Amino acid sequence: MTSARQDIERLENAFWKSLVARDADAATALLAPQALMVSSHGTMRFDPAQYAAMLKDPKHGLLEYTLSDMDVLFPADDVAIATYRAHQAMQMDGRRMEQDVVDSSTWVKVGGAWKCVAHTESEAPKQ
Repeated sequence: MTSARQDIERLENAFWKSLVARDADAATALLAPQALMVSSHGTMRFDPAQYAAMLKDPKHGLLEYTLSDMDVLFPADDVAIATYRAHQAMQMDGRRMEQDVVDSSTWVKVGGAWKCVAHTESEAPKQ
């Protein structure tokens, strides 16, 4: 495994850990100044400050997760696309929910550091 691939896998895991910890500083440090997200809730454009506000919402939050089947593609030296499966347990309006999803994240090197510019999440097909 290349060190660049290991870097992206480490960053994906660090981002998910920051969500469980509700560590807005750690999460937003990994985001580009403008980022996009696509999920079953629709599309969203946000900046780090907006993301930090979402992360602090007490009614919603990630409780635990596992990632698997990660693959990373480098279409250019400064662009990485990671795809993987995730099992997530979350709190939605005070209720615990569990979900299996397939995700992708696009990372771009900005000033020598990898930043996430886009993330997608879809419900995973049954295996």
